[in-house]
Amino acid sequence: MAKHRPIITPSDVPEVVPVFPLSGALLLPRAELPLNIFEPRYLAMIDDALAGDRLIGMVQPDESQPDDDRGPALFKVGCLGRLSQFGESGDGRYLITLTGVCRFKVLEELAADTPYRQFRIDVAPFAHDFDANVGEDAVDRTALLKALAAFLEANKLEADWDGIEQAGTETLVNALSVMSPYGALEKQALLEATDLKSRAEMLVAITQMMLARMPGDGESSLQ
Repeated sequence: MAKHRPIITPSDVPEVVPVFPLSGALLLPRAELPLNIFEPRYLAMIDDALAGDRLIGMVQPDESQPDDDRGPALFKVGCLGRLSQFGESGDGRYLITLTGVCRFKVLEELAADTPYRQFRIDVAPFAHDFDANVGEDAVDRTALLKALAAFLEANKLEADWDGIEQAGTETLVNALSVMSPYGALEKQALLEATDLKSRAEMLVAITQMMLARMPGDGESSLQ
């Protein structure tokens, strides 16, 4: 395995990264995303990441655009993740966790000889992602927790409120966004939110709209 090299500034990010296109999967800076890898091309991607810098780009397919011979069209913004946990199952699957590093813009796809796709990316528009906890003071944490409580009550779910209360605001906003049961378009909007305050407000608004559409005994659940 290659030596660990910390990603501290935008200049530490490689220009080209392997990309895992996955609808409904949201990764955000410093949040964690568990993944179950079983397709041979993505098993190969994980092998190569483990032997290299352990960086993988997560981008959602854009279903509003036609596919081409290289695969599905992708949204133009994704998030880079570092492979922070790795395990193997008895049936050949990899059980991994990615920890978000920063968002990026997709510039172009390269003609690669790997079974997985590789893209040139630009992280400069999201340089503030490297600074933890930026914008926490502007988040209406009370409104966020109220929306979460309403969602849990409507879906008859339990939560570790002690842990929630102790979590930092950035951690809370991003973790709830990652775990949210919303669709690809909503998750892409959360990913592309300008700042933490905007993401929190969007998360509250989406939750309120979902609750308004639910029957009295809705059975949705967190992923």
